[in-house]
Amino acid sequence: MLTAFIRAFRTPDLRKKLLFTLGIIALFRFGSSLPAPGIDQSNVSHCAGVAAQSGLASTLQIVDLLSGNALKYMSVFALGIMPYITASIILQLLTVVIPRLETLKNEGQAGQAKITQYTRYLTIGLAVLQSTGYIELARSGTLFPNCDINTYPIIPHASVFSIATMVTTMVAGTAVIMWMGELITDRGVGNGMSVMIFTQVIAVIPGELLTIFQTKKAFTGILSVLVVFVVIAFVVFMEQAQRRIPVQYAKRMVGRRMYGGTSTYIPMKVNLAGVIPVIFASSLLYIPQLAISLFGSQTHPQGWVSWVQRYLEVGNSGTLSTMWIYLLAFFVLIIAFTFFYVSITFNPVEVADNMKKYGGFIPGIRPGRPTAEYLSYVLTRLTAPGSLYLGLVALFPLVALAQLGVGNQFPFSGVSLLIMVGVGLDTVKQIESQLQQRNYEGFLR
Repeated sequence: MLTAFIRAFRTPDLRKKLLFTLGIIALFRFGSSLPAPGIDQSNVSHCAGVAAQSGLASTLQIVDLLSGNALKYMSVFALGIMPYITASIILQLLTVVIPRLETLKNEGQAGQAKITQYTRYLTIGLAVLQSTGYIELARSGTLFPNCDINTYPIIPHASVFSIATMVTTMVAGTAVIMWMGELITDRGVGNGMSVMIFTQVIAVIPGELLTIFQTKKAFTGILSVLVVFVVIAFVVFMEQAQRRIPVQYAKRMVGRRMYGGTSTYIPMKVNLAGVIPVIFASSLLYIPQLAISLFGSQTHPQGWVSWVQRYLEVGNSGTLSTMWIYLLAFFVLIIAFTFFYVSITFNPVEVADNMKKYGGFIPGIRPGRPTAEYLSYVLTRLTAPGSLYLGLVALFPLVALAQLGVGNQFPFSGVSLLIMVGVGLDTVKQIESQLQQRNYEGFLR
C-alpha cells in the first residue's frame, strides 16, 4: 500500500490531483476555524468548554460532528456540507413523487445537470433557514447548555444588521463548500462532496481522543480506540459484501455486426441504503428534543419534558438503564427506513425491463415479470440483514462507549463510522483504478 502511494505521487497527473485535493481540504479546514463576524470567540470557547463538561446538547451533537466542530464554534463554515446533503436527499425522494423530476432523471446527463442545479438552489434555501435557527439557538443559549449566556454572550450586539451579516456569511460559506466539492470532483480525486464530509468527520476524532486520554485513564482510552477499530473492521467487511446475480446477454445481429453473447452480473450490496437510514432515524429522534428547546421549560419542566430528557437524550442519561427506550426506538426506525429507502432507490421492475430491452436474462429465470419477482425476492433477503447490520453499527458505539464511561466525551456514532469507511473505500478504489490504468499495483493489493 505504501508503495502504491509512492507510485501515485510519482505519476505527474495523479500527483497533481492528490495535491490539489489536499490543498482544497486545507482551505476547507481553515474556513471551519475562522469565526463568523459578530461572534465573541472567547465567550464561545468558554461556553463550548462548559457544554463539553456537562455533555453536548444531543439535539445538535450529530450536526456538530458532521460539521467538524465548526457549528460549536460558530465559524464561517458552521453549516458544513449538511444543507447540500439534505437537499440531495429531498430531491432524491421527490424524484419518485414528482413526474417532472423522474423525467429529468431518465434524460441522462442533461437531466442530471438540471437536477443538480435544483439541488444547489434548495441548498441555499436550507442554508438560510438553518443558519437563522443556529444563530437564534446561540443567542438564546440553547446551543450551549449550562452556560450563563448573560455573563458570556455569544453575540454581544445582536442587532438586525449583525444577524443578517452572520446569516449571509454562513450561507456564503455553504456555497463556497459546494464549489470546493465540485472542484475536487472535476480536478481532484473525485467524489468531492463525500470527501468534504469525510474531512469533517475525521477532523473531530483527534481532539476527542485527546480529551478521553486527559479526562480518563490511559487504559480506558486504549479500550475506546480498540472498540472503534473493531467496529471499523466489521463495517469494512460488510460494506464490501454483495450478492452477484449473473446476467447473460443473447447474441443479436445489428447490420453486419454481432452484439451480445457476453456474461456479466448485477452487484447487489448487502447495504444498499448506505448511511441514509441512520441519518433519517437520528433526525426523527431529535424532534422531541428540539420541541423541548422550543416549547418546554428547562427550569420548571412538564411531565413530557422530564420523560424526554430522561429517556430520549443520550447525552444526559449515559447509562444503559435509561438509554434502552432510545436505543430500541433508534433500532426500529433504522430497520424501517432501510426498507423504505431501498424500495424507492432500487426498482426491480425497471431493472427487469431494461434487461429485457437489451436482450439480457438471468439464467433459469424468464425475462420480464419473473425476473422482477426474483430480483424483488433477492432484494428483500439482502435488505433484512443489511438493516440489522446498520442498526447494530449505529448502536454498538453508543452501548460500548457508554459502558466505558466515555459516551459524552466521544460522540463517535454509527453515522461517522459509515461515512468514514464508505467514502474511504470509494476514494481508494478511484485512485486504484487510475493506478491500474498505468499498470501499477493498487492500494488494496
